[in-house]
Amino acid sequence: MLNIVLFGPPGAGKGTQSQFLREKYNLTYISTGEILREEIAAESELGLQVKEIISQGNLVSDEIVAKIIEKKLSENMDSAGFLFDGYPRTVRQAEILDEMMEKFGMSLTGVLSLEVPEELLIERMLERGKTSGRADDNLDSIKHRFVEYEAKTRPVLDFYEGKDNLHPVNGVGEIPQIFENLCTVIDAL
Repeated sequence: MLNIVLFGPPGAGKGTQSQFLREKYNLTYISTGEILREEIAAESELGLQVKEIISQGNLVSDEIVAKIIEKKLSENMDSAGFLFDGYPRTVRQAEILDEMMEKFGMSLTGVLSLEVPEELLIERMLERGKTSGRADDNLDSIKHRFVEYEAKTRPVLDFYEGKDNLHPVNGVGEIPQIFENLCTVIDAL
């Protein structure tokens, strides 16, 4: 079973590359961002709570996210594998994911980290904000997301590097080239 975490800062292209990866490798896609946006669109109780948290540029609690992930894993046990996009975002989430994977008799194949300079990330997100309608793609929210990323999410890289499971991938260039970079690493795993 191929279980991949696609990692990187906001705007690195995780969502775009995930589309190609899940098709090529027939993976069950788990995007906490996508799942949370669906909850927001449905205006569920959870969705309204999440909307408030995200609109301030903050991260949703580990407990809420863990429930979502575990449900998705249990519903897709016959899958060829899982592709995690935007999860884990904290060291605690990484520990929880390891525990969940073990509970289901699985492990992570690898953590692929898209490496992109911050200036390019900001440029990408501002451009995306013009076309996507995402409320969190404005300069103030983007800056706050980078502060959150540095404080809470970047340490996840150290966590996986310590497990010898981190694989940096060049995330600069044209979309097909970045996809090829990712596939080269995955195929080597």
